[in-house]
Amino acid sequence: MNIERNLALAIGARRSIRRYRREPIERKIIERLLLAATRAPSPHNRQPWRFAVIEDDVSKRKLARAMGERLRADRMADGDDMTAIDADVARSRERIEGAPVVIVLCIDMEGMDRYLDSRRIHAEYLMAAQSAAMAAQNLLLAAHTEGLGACIMCAPLFCPDTVVETLKLSRGWTPQMLLTVGIPLDDGSDRPRAALDEIVRWLPRGAVASSAS
Repeated sequence: MNIERNLALAIGARRSIRRYRREPIERKIIERLLLAATRAPSPHNRQPWRFAVIEDDVSKRKLARAMGERLRADRMADGDDMTAIDADVARSRERIEGAPVVIVLCIDMEGMDRYLDSRRIHAEYLMAAQSAAMAAQNLLLAAHTEGLGACIMCAPLFCPDTVVETLKLSRGWTPQMLLTVGIPLDDGSDRPRAALDEIVRWLPRGAVASSAS
């Protein structure tokens, strides 16, 4: 019961933290977070997640600038206001460069099942992406229990090639998200959640079986 209660407390108390103190995080702590991530379920137990850990400021700046340039180009192509674009790019760069640790979470389809038709190829890819998301949630909860803050940035989905080229990652790695990690500067904010009656549909018991018979 204590484990269940502690887990419920961690889930309820975790917040997305975007501002951190500058202190570095010990490598053994980061390893514990990564080990927690790898305890997530995965399709066929293929464990398609891959992690690129960035601790040095030079690499973080390089990644932030490359992603910022791509963001700027995309928004300019959309015809957005330049003031809004500049603010968006600056905010993105600040979040990446200001984090003591940035973890690039990728998936690698090499070990996944292969199909000839696009429907099952897409489904297999989605299963790998879902497993990466579950690994990320494990990591976020582990960071919270370590007294750290963390946050997800899904921007790599819009520029995976930029991330791969900038960090010289394996061509088989497809970036899914960045996870920023550090000692929090604030407690974050508790965002409102939709009520269950807005998002849950309770099927009448036996309704499916009755309609199928």
